[in-house]
Amino acid sequence: MVADLIAGLVPAGVRTAEVFGDVADVSLFPEEETAIASAVDARRREFATGRHCARAALSALGRPAVPLPPDEHGVPSWPDGVLGSLTHCDGYRGAAVASREDVMSLGIDAEPHRPLPQGVLEAVTIAPERPALAVLADSYPSVHWDRLLFSAKESVFKSWFSMTGDRLGFDDAEVEFEAEIPFFRAWVLRQRPGWAGKAPTAVGGRWLVCRGLVLTAVSL
Repeated sequence: MVADLIAGLVPAGVRTAEVFGDVADVSLFPEEETAIASAVDARRREFATGRHCARAALSALGRPAVPLPPDEHGVPSWPDGVLGSLTHCDGYRGAAVASREDVMSLGIDAEPHRPLPQGVLEAVTIAPERPALAVLADSYPSVHWDRLLFSAKESVFKSWFSMTGDRLGFDDAEVEFEAEIPFFRAWVLRQRPGWAGKAPTAVGGRWLVCRGLVLTAVSL
């Protein structure tokens, strides 16, 4: 268990845990077992390792191990007073948690550092983002900026959901990167009934490319 990559992207009050691969023989609570009773083996390993990371992060926060079954949105049911976010991709599982007294929102995401599949870029970007990505790709070709933007939006969406309980679509946010420093800004473009006053319409996040991964995080 290490906590180096995501830990560098979040404030000091956030506790993190991550592993590269899956952990064997993770003990799950009955509620969690029920939630994945019909899942294939790969999904079971992914789920169990994610809960393993989540409980390690909770322990670092001074919280006991508790069941973390997914709710109706598929989001872990975090303990009272705790915010959390999980992420997983091939070869990586990570978790971040924080006290609601310290952090207003939290979202993390990890993706493989490779180009998005053909046709996906148009589905996950809005028109102003595409020329900006092309400029970044020409100037800094070692980074797959399309995948990084996808990850950044995922972190924004998780962070927004933790504040509002509402989901954003890929055309509901615009992301802009700082290339010289690992930072990005995101603007929520569409307001919906009940959102007013719940969350800021602009947020900032941090990003990292390392060990064949792109990682992003948003916390307020």
